[in-house]
Amino acid sequence: MRRKLFAAVFAVVAATGLTACGGSDDPSVLKIGTEGTYAPFSFQGTDGALTGYDVEVARAVGDKLGRTVEFVQTPWDAIFAGLESKRFDVVANQVTITDDRKTKYAFSAPYTVSQGVVVTRADDNSVASLADVAGKTCAQTVTSNWGAAATEAGANVEGVEGWVQAIQLLKSGRVDCTLNDSLVVREYLKTSGDASVKIATETGETSEMAFAARQDDPVVAELDRALSELRADGTLARISEKYFGTDVSQ
Repeated sequence: MRRKLFAAVFAVVAATGLTACGGSDDPSVLKIGTEGTYAPFSFQGTDGALTGYDVEVARAVGDKLGRTVEFVQTPWDAIFAGLESKRFDVVANQVTITDDRKTKYAFSAPYTVSQGVVVTRADDNSVASLADVAGKTCAQTVTSNWGAAATEAGANVEGVEGWVQAIQLLKSGRVDCTLNDSLVVREYLKTSGDASVKIATETGETSEMAFAARQDDPVVAELDRALSELRADGTLARISEKYFGTDVSQ
């Protein structure tokens, strides 16, 4: 999810009419940092507009709070720096709740629950468990929880910009595997019909993803209230069904 060319990002922001300025002092506006390149969670639709599961959940939260949502597209490896510098108020980008991140940021209640998986080439039968990635070269965004999981499993991590580049390196034989969220991988396999790669095994870990905010920011209580209402009225389930065919929100 790392992007090297910040100018390209700002060009996309300008092209899509998204704001790139600092966090809002206007209580009626909620500025949200997201990549815009991470399908099916946050990406550009065929009409060029920002869409995806996280985007729709964020907009639904804004509606519940009576606040206008403005998205700030930001590369993953710069997204927490953007939050800390107050370029936006909240991050909505499938941020996994981890013990390390909880020491630095505040999290809402989870709105996605998922499993991690290991992806290999289709003709590679050497990975039957997460332990089997030890010694292999694994393409990962180095600051992601998947990068950390690969490192902890003993893999040699090849840093990439995101899922698309990881798959390209895997298909070309330059790396042996990649770890990612099962929802991302299954959506890719379903929409692309790519038979050259496969899910070799699950990581055995369940991840919870949530909105991230700055420590002690009262916005977290607002997010939790909105998410509770969206869960109760079926909105989260409806958005989940739209993108995944099942309810991944709990």
